[in-house]
Amino acid sequence: MALLNDQEIRARLDQLQGWTREGDVIRKTFTLDSFPAAIAFVNRIAERAEAADHHPDIDIRYDRVACALSTHSEGGLTGRDFDLAGEIDGVR
Repeated sequence: MALLNDQEIRARLDQLQGWTREGDVIRKTFTLDSFPAAIAFVNRIAERAEAADHHPDIDIRYDRVACALSTHSEGGLTGRDFDLAGEIDGVR
């Protein structure tokens, strides 16, 4: 999959709520009601990520889940990152 240019990245970010760009990564932190809710959320993310064969970096801190996406094989951001970000938002 081709890398997105800066204009394409900005346009795709505008379609997502709360995701930010840090270099070649997009990130978002979600706050859940409890630790078990955070773990359940991560499990739902894992199902979507595995189905897409695209795996985010995930950090769990009690009731917060931070997700970071980048297409490492391409060396930056591709449409796959934004597609999975939308999936992650959908399982919230």
